[in-house]
Amino acid sequence: MTTLITRDELSTAIEAGTVVVVDALGGDYYAQQHLPGAIALVESEVATRAAELLPDRDAAIVTYCSNPACGNSEAVARRLIALGYTDVRKYREGIQDWTEAGLPVETGATVG
Repeated sequence: MTTLITRDELSTAIEAGTVVVVDALGGDYYAQQHLPGAIALVESEVATRAAELLPDRDAAIVTYCSNPACGNSEAVARRLIALGYTDVRKYREGIQDWTEAGLPVETGATVG
């Protein structure tokens, strides 16, 4: 099981610019809404895109998906850890919890 991060811890890290946030839903879900500054990376793309999107294997990375029932964030986190990323955590409650708390989100498709 991947180490968890709370909403408050994640919010603070995003504001401080000390974390890379990974949206494990991707596609239309990402375009509709995602956490501030999040990059889209789904499990099937980790092997081919992680090195390009996440060049620093020691960076603080947090994966998330929709809610605790969604397994995407755990799947992406496990693949990143298997590739040698050293500081990967999971925001288990996901974007549903984030938006219900009234925190800001961004919209738009992936650039690049």
